[in-house]
Amino acid sequence: MRKAIAIDFDGCLCADAWPDVGAPNWSVINRAKQEQQAGAGLILWTCREGQQLQAAVEACASWGLKFDTVNESLPDWIEAYQTTPRKVGATEYWDDRAVAMP
Repeated sequence: MRKAIAIDFDGCLCADAWPDVGAPNWSVINRAKQEQQAGAGLILWTCREGQQLQAAVEACASWGLKFDTVNESLPDWIEAYQTTPRKVGATEYWDDRAVAMP
């Protein structure tokens, strides 16, 4: 099963400017593109909804970042595990508020 990376929007892919879209964080965007080119599936993982979610998706597209899915597990993960839990399934979670555990 391919690597799945769930990436937060506000504060991670861009500066936190809620409800607006902040300045792009090119180091994260470029790393995500590299991972995708290497075969990883990308998930936009955000609390945004409605028009704010649409603005986030459009901003990412303008930065050259296209996600395999938004706020849900990759289709191949759903098929493999035969479930669609509320928590997005991923190999890695990229979030500005993450706490690294030993």
